[in-house]
Amino acid sequence: MPTRLLALPATLLLALALAACSDSGDDTAADPAAEDAPQESFTGETTQCSYTDTGSAARDVEQPPTEAQAEGEVPVTLSTSVGDVSVTLDAAGAPCTVNSFVSLVEQGYYDDTQCHRLTTQGIFVLQCGDPTATGTGGPGYSFGDEVAEDASYGAGTLAMANAGPDTNGSQFFIVYEDTQLPPAYTVFGSVSGESLEVVQEVAADGTESGAPDGPPSTEVTIEAAAVG
Repeated sequence: MPTRLLALPATLLLALALAACSDSGDDTAADPAAEDAPQESFTGETTQCSYTDTGSAARDVEQPPTEAQAEGEVPVTLSTSVGDVSVTLDAAGAPCTVNSFVSLVEQGYYDDTQCHRLTTQGIFVLQCGDPTATGTGGPGYSFGDEVAEDASYGAGTLAMANAGPDTNGSQFFIVYEDTQLPPAYTVFGSVSGESLEVVQEVAADGTESGAPDGPPSTEVTIEAAAVG
């Protein structure tokens, strides 16, 4: 979950600071194992990425290839228990993030996972991407931020959750109402207008406890994720 949040009570800020407890370390050097991963073949512009082994994973997956597509957009469909969520990934703006997300999608990492967190006060996001549904699970690797200085988080934004600088893993959030956040979370795509309405309907039902932060009252399960 985003960790440096604005316009929230101090007690809620403390809870949020623990939310994206990931298995990531501080070292952002390339993992030698990733160098041996199969490299995809791209015809357009590419860039090199570094993914760091963190020692534990919520599900066993291979690290992404270190070469990433660095132009264009990538469509992904999240088939969920409340309807399809269509997202467009920005490979030009966040190539290493998109590269990781696509790799996880193709390996089935997100299949049968619950979106474990809804926030309805101060910030307005639905957080997903942890197979353990606890807010602590990750893919067993971390990677650096790709944050623009003028990053903003309007409704429909798709961004990475983190536990601090350069601790990205698998957790992401969908912004369902315009939200003020510091430019500290990698924006790597957006959801379609119809898909945003799906998320907004979930948000309208609030959290299980009625508190401004917690599991959504309407259970959201990503049943399958697919590129295209």
